[in-house]
Amino acid sequence: MAFFRGLTAVSRLRSRLTQEVTTLGGVRWLQMQSSSDLVIQLVFMTYSNIFLQDRLKKLKSEHGKVQLGNISVDMVLGGMRGMTGMLWETSLLDPEEGIRFRGLSIPECQKVLPAAIKDGEPLPEGLLWLLLTGKVPTKEQVDALSKELLSRSKVPDHVYAAIDALPSSAHPMTQFTTGVMALQVSHFSSRLVLIAPLILASCSDHEGGNVSAHTGHLVIFIFLSCHLSLMIIQLQVGSALSDPYLSFAAALNGLAGPLHGLANQEVLLWIKSVIEETGSDISTDQLKEYVWKTLKSGKVVPGYGHGVLRQTDPRYTCQREFALKHLPEDPLFKLVSKLYEVVPPILTELGKVKNPWPNVDAHSGVLLNHFGLSEARYYTVLFGVSRGIGIGSQLIWDRALGLPLERPKSVTMEWLENYCKNKAA
Repeated sequence: MAFFRGLTAVSRLRSRLTQEVTTLGGVRWLQMQSSSDLVIQLVFMTYSNIFLQDRLKKLKSEHGKVQLGNISVDMVLGGMRGMTGMLWETSLLDPEEGIRFRGLSIPECQKVLPAAIKDGEPLPEGLLWLLLTGKVPTKEQVDALSKELLSRSKVPDHVYAAIDALPSSAHPMTQFTTGVMALQVSHFSSRLVLIAPLILASCSDHEGGNVSAHTGHLVIFIFLSCHLSLMIIQLQVGSALSDPYLSFAAALNGLAGPLHGLANQEVLLWIKSVIEETGSDISTDQLKEYVWKTLKSGKVVPGYGHGVLRQTDPRYTCQREFALKHLPEDPLFKLVSKLYEVVPPILTELGKVKNPWPNVDAHSGVLLNHFGLSEARYYTVLFGVSRGIGIGSQLIWDRALGLPLERPKSVTMEWLENYCKNKAA
């Protein structure tokens, strides 16, 4: 992202700002009014009177032996779901209430973050400021940040050449990753342009355990802001202290999987297949029959369920409210609404699903399709651009806190079998 360039400025300013520390353990705080001051504000925060690294060391020294839960064989074999094993400052995902960005829920962010127009959706730059600083920015600060990001948005010719060298059949996510890797040649001088639909703000971060976020977290590591079975190679890259471009590219590769970011593409294709087989004016009973047919064939209903959430994804809810306001008569949206009524009771009756409620993928593709982006293969690219906001923000705080390289322990199936036998003896 464009703000990656600021990381080098942070490094240069740190030594200068140590001279600003007062006898009270704080620093002289400046009122920041422009995005160029955002980097300075971040540096001042790292030297503010809370002394973040000292706080982290105190937490470890005083409570390092406190247990956060038990690890079961189910967790090891089930993608480490439910394990608490990572510090992620920018967001927190609760199974019942959903994601919070710096303590703010999605509806709260919609209320307090600056928008481009009155009663519009929050600007992504505003969420970036919130994730980086923990503070709600003013409209002036967001506008200044937008201008600065735009000033960094020129794409070098060699990046286009690298993308054009790919075969025309290359998936857009492959092209996106290739472009990010090509940008790495201009080290810490990002050229990506932030775009600002609702999806970019609502999907910017989703705590640290998801595939794309955790990949970037591991790969950099020491990088800067959901499952470890995909991350062995990336972890090795992280041991070499890969830069943000290499790390973000690895995160995009994880995001491109059908069980993660590619899911919104799959949802729209499935919804269109429903219309192709049954017609656009499908009744509720016909839809129930189609859903049961899908499940009995061994397939899943895409867009439903979540690895952590046990309620309707709040990102789905905010996108549904947006659709009710702006496209209530859209045929695909009407079908999505019917699915919202039909699918959860069926999945509950099936009895095999912990979360029968829709996630963000169940809705986002329909919004994009309505506003003219009908090429579903590009949906994950937008998801990837938005995820860079969260991954990039957390990267900065990883470095500010001096977090260590992550190195979870792995075991073989034989080790697990022998361990369980010994415990039972």
